[in-house]
Amino acid sequence: MESILNVAGLRKSYGDFALQDVSFSLPEGCITGFIGLNGAGKTTTLQTILGLTGRISGSVSFFGLDMQTDEQRIKDRIGVILDGGCFYDELSLTEMKSIIAPAYTTWSEQDFRGYLERFHLNPRQKIHTLSKGMKMKYALALALSHKAEFLIMDEPTSGLDPLIRSQLLTILADYMNGGGKGVFFSTHITSDLDKIADVLIMMDNGRIVFQEEKDTLLDNYRIVKGDQKSLNADIRKLFWRITETEFGFTGITKRAAEVRQHMPGAVMERPAIEDIMLCNIEGGRK
Repeated sequence: MESILNVAGLRKSYGDFALQDVSFSLPEGCITGFIGLNGAGKTTTLQTILGLTGRISGSVSFFGLDMQTDEQRIKDRIGVILDGGCFYDELSLTEMKSIIAPAYTTWSEQDFRGYLERFHLNPRQKIHTLSKGMKMKYALALALSHKAEFLIMDEPTSGLDPLIRSQLLTILADYMNGGGKGVFFSTHITSDLDKIADVLIMMDNGRIVFQEEKDTLLDNYRIVKGDQKSLNADIRKLFWRITETEFGFTGITKRAAEVRQHMPGAVMERPAIEDIMLCNIEGGRK
């Protein structure tokens, strides 16, 4: 499987925050979720790999092309949806499109009109009258209308209601059905990634914590529920995190088989992505 994006040794600093030797590779044909708490460095990473902000060191390549020498060719092949939109609010959808479309050699006016119709967007409507969900759909229409082979999305579902979020996930699934594509989806709303992600990359405090296939990652952890009386000092060491109440305990572990040996009556459940993210953050900061 070919890689769409390769990032190696990326470093950047400002104030008291720094990206620290960020490295990862995104395979073709995958929706990759980029997770972490607000302030972890996700947006800074995306802006840096897109050349929107400078870097101290490191290399970035898309489709085997170097971002420093082939930026225009790369941006002709990718679609970018940043949190906030970056549009001129007083323009209509058509007027804003007229500014953006000439930047792409593969722009398709037919595709653009088709997406506006599909998303129920009026081309004469002013951008400042759009809801956040409508702005996201408009940004997606622009990104998809130049035959983008790779989408980079920064918090696209933040602040959206469940229906709009569900519609977005359906659109991304349809996009991926075309083959040879990829999506890099930055979010702190991990429930969306439970539904569509193939691969997960987690960042915390400017560092990559892990990169793993989602199903493999979820299979490696278990939520355990049981009686507090079953816990002792040795068993506690098998858990990343334990929450205790008067009714029992809930813990998360990567050593489910060992826990089962010591606590055969405990209930075990598959975790959600958020459970794994939080235990890695809290465990890594102990």
